[in-house]
Amino acid sequence: MPVKNILVVDDSLTEVHLLREMLSKNGFGVSTANSGEEALEKLKTEKPDLVLMDVVMPGMSGFEATRAITRNPSTSSIPVIICTTKGQETDKAWGLRQGAKDYIVKPIVENVLLEKIRAL
Repeated sequence: MPVKNILVVDDSLTEVHLLREMLSKNGFGVSTANSGEEALEKLKTEKPDLVLMDVVMPGMSGFEATRAITRNPSTSSIPVIICTTKGQETDKAWGLRQGAKDYIVKPIVENVLLEKIRAL
């Protein structure tokens, strides 16, 4: 299934703006959430084709939100790509164990992100 609509979850307005611009100019519909909790609420009414998830956020971390999305039968079919500054191999391994399909370390390089989206 081709990815058309993406939910960007990040508490940094700068990161949200950069990702929205990058994705919009490549033809994707973009909605946003500023926290893991807000993302879970949005997923009750929206069904994006992909979630791009930050890890370090106040309240629920991106790891916790990813686990909640991938283990909930109503959202488990939505792939999650973690996009974070946490670049250690242990962080990546933990993110993938939470159910993420892929893991990107910021700063995000446009062609790398687009490749990972196409690979889904």
